[in-house]
Amino acid sequence: MGIVVVVGGGCSGVFATRELLRSGWQVVLIDPGARPGRGLAYGTADPWHLLNSPVAAMSADPDRPEEFLDWCRARAPQTGPGDFVPRTWYGDYLTDTLLAADRGAPGRLTVQRGRVARIFETGGTADGRLTVLLGDDVVINADRVVLALGHPAPGAPARLDAGLGGSAAYLGDPWRPGALASLPEGEVLLIGTGLTAVDVALTLSRTGRHHALTAVSRHGLLPQPHRRPGVPSEPVDPAALAALPTGSAAELVRGLRRLAVRTGDWRAVMDALRPRWDALWQGLSEPDQHRFLRHLARYWEVHRHRMAPPIADTVDGLLAHGTLAVTAAELCGLAADEDGGVRAVLRDRHRGEVVTRRFAAVVNCTGPGRLVESDPLVRSLIAVGMARPGPHRLGLDTDASGAVLRRDGSAGGALWTLGPTRRGRLWETTAAPEIRAQARALALAFGPVRVEVPETVDS
Repeated sequence: MGIVVVVGGGCSGVFATRELLRSGWQVVLIDPGARPGRGLAYGTADPWHLLNSPVAAMSADPDRPEEFLDWCRARAPQTGPGDFVPRTWYGDYLTDTLLAADRGAPGRLTVQRGRVARIFETGGTADGRLTVLLGDDVVINADRVVLALGHPAPGAPARLDAGLGGSAAYLGDPWRPGALASLPEGEVLLIGTGLTAVDVALTLSRTGRHHALTAVSRHGLLPQPHRRPGVPSEPVDPAALAALPTGSAAELVRGLRRLAVRTGDWRAVMDALRPRWDALWQGLSEPDQHRFLRHLARYWEVHRHRMAPPIADTVDGLLAHGTLAVTAAELCGLAADEDGGVRAVLRDRHRGEVVTRRFAAVVNCTGPGRLVESDPLVRSLIAVGMARPGPHRLGLDTDASGAVLRRDGSAGGALWTLGPTRRGRLWETTAAPEIRAQARALALAFGPVRVEVPETVDS
């Protein structure tokens, strides 16, 4: 029976494990947490953090898009397909999904708690088995390894004073358990204005210990809200989507704007484009992809990765009451203050003025960093030539099925990945619909394994 090691027990890891068990493989799921299925997004969420996608989009099963809706209705019968439920619910759902997969494949799932330190090629061959070494010296031999690493940790701001790194006034990773509760009282600077900053603002505003929050980014753009449940939307004409110009990023964006005006619903256009976006992305030249990342990506993200309507209402309330301020500015420097706080040097994007402000604390809300720079395991794989960075160094380079490409561009066939790790080669690769499709494709590429059934002996 073939053995697959899945590295990571978050959403990507659970989806991959489920599909591989269904195909007859024996799976060893490695996760540092005590409860696989939680991952970063769902294991550290507070009860008031809602999913950023409606219930109907979040099923783990490509064949049963209503599965998560049914699960939610068992907990809250009035749940609708367009509702936004607590993020902690999804962590519970992933845990239940993993348990169900285990019950359906008796004896073929092993959950190993720990962190992978290194992955080696057995015998030094590119197409042989792999050896997985955990940090506590546990060794696992595998026919395949699937990297289900999820989002990388945030990168440090470029202008962070070295002396501030160990200060209690600077929080580099807001998702570290209990980190937000340890911040000193007073005004807090949030670096970033995306979904991470929204989550942090919601949490800090509830403590009563932080009288003012300032979120800053180059564009000063908050995520847009989703359409409210029950609000009708006209379907987008598939022919109009197929006719979008694809010669360059600029032409594509102009075409999308015209289509949004014509349909009167930009949200419907963005949602309808999702199944086609990776093909459009890969059709752009590398210079055009770079221009998109430099000039358009932030505008894309605030329209694509949206807030649940109740969250948007809460953020509007914080803005109206002055608890939260959002500023478009460049962060020019961060240094420790002699009184234990932080001095931030900010250049206003519109007026060009440079000001120095003091904050009691600073939280890095820039979101996921670059995987090839922040993950020690990925760095080691690149160093020995078992992997190479993908386009724009956003993730790892892979073939169309998710096999990791070696330094020379070949696919060894034993090391695979899915989810955010494939970003750069793909663009839409971070949400449940895309990851569950990748998990299914990965299992199909591996092929089925015949499960041995013990023979019975007549007495």
